[in-house]
Amino acid sequence: MKPIQVGLLGIGTVGSGVFNVLQRNQEEIRRRAGRGIEIAMVADLDVERARAIVGSGVQVVQDARAVIANPEIDIVVELIGGYGIAKALVLEAIAAGKHVVTANKALLAVHGTEIFAAASAKGVMVAFEAAVAGGIPIIKALREGLTANRIQWLAGIINGTTNFILSEMRDKGLDFDVVLKEAQRLGYAEADPTFDIEGVDAAHKAAIMSAIAFGIPVQFDKAYVEGITQLAAADIKYAEQLGYRIKLLGITKRTDKGIELRVHPSLVPSKRLIANVEGAMNAVVVQGDAVGSTLYYGKGAGSEPTASAVIADLVDITRLHTVDPLNRVPHLAFQPHTLDQAKDELPVLPMSEVVTSYYLRLRVADQAGVLAQVTGIVANAGISIDAVLQREADEVGGEGSTQTDLIILTHDTREGTMNDAIAQMQQLPTVLAPITRIRKEELN
Repeated sequence: MKPIQVGLLGIGTVGSGVFNVLQRNQEEIRRRAGRGIEIAMVADLDVERARAIVGSGVQVVQDARAVIANPEIDIVVELIGGYGIAKALVLEAIAAGKHVVTANKALLAVHGTEIFAAASAKGVMVAFEAAVAGGIPIIKALREGLTANRIQWLAGIINGTTNFILSEMRDKGLDFDVVLKEAQRLGYAEADPTFDIEGVDAAHKAAIMSAIAFGIPVQFDKAYVEGITQLAAADIKYAEQLGYRIKLLGITKRTDKGIELRVHPSLVPSKRLIANVEGAMNAVVVQGDAVGSTLYYGKGAGSEPTASAVIADLVDITRLHTVDPLNRVPHLAFQPHTLDQAKDELPVLPMSEVVTSYYLRLRVADQAGVLAQVTGIVANAGISIDAVLQREADEVGGEGSTQTDLIILTHDTREGTMNDAIAQMQQLPTVLAPITRIRKEELN
């Protein structure tokens, strides 16, 4: 049988990995897929560099639309990234009757509903395993492996840059700005790291996983997003002393009121496996009603780990592209006509309605009565306190210091209630700096 013909849009880090892994493992891939998978055409603005990667046996062009227009191409792999030209090209490929594989989480998080609807109408597949957590097959697990389960929640370390920064801050006791510069020097962080450090990249991925887990449309615009730029070395140190580690988590959870969808730093008990995921590695914990807790761990980025996911999608499409479209696995795991109904029944909750527990750090005057004032406000708000720690003034500000850190751990409470209590505490004349609030996730 003739090999299935693939057109590659972009042959940068991931694209070159796809080409190299396909070449190296072509016989095993053919045996798994039932026929060969062949990159027949590549589009890249740097034609000479692309030719140097693929050699003389592959047609290289500068215009991506030439790939889409080629009737011999069965699958288009989009590795350009971003929301702009990538969206136009994906929709044009679908309109031309091509299956699409993409690693573009931003595109799917923002425009996934439109793209999946277009693909369903045309009877083609859009596969996106590489869009979330690199080489970890979390999309496949959520969409197929856990299909018997009512998913209750999932929480993931799904951005390697921020996890590397937090690991370095904890190991070396350094502040965020210092570690960010080191991460950029080592190539873990981009020159403009905004999407990573502000939590946007993780939120793109969390929105996609939430849709698959709960059978709702992709709703990135409703996600709560908070990055790691305000974290201090002191909070990481205090968390460690309390038996926690701070991780940037993407969390989505089913509740009686609706779906939580949020990305923010979280204190996680150090005994949890996910708390011990270090460096640039990724991990996702999924809680299902039948299977219980499952953990998926591995490299979340990189040339060949991401290529592994892209090629897995190519194999899936090769196996299924002749199947009646109605008998394929739905893009978001649930049948498309059920998604809007679920959106009404399971709305994404505003952050003020989320219930979780908290770590609070207050820089206060080291004088009598301060603790009573602060805990009085917390108690009057109906917030249950788990623990209160007051550091020695000398430890915080050096010998003779008149300031100290007061640390409060709470039990579960509504975010809106906590916001009101923090606003009241902040107005106390004995509270000398903005209060640090970090959410706490037990993940049990």
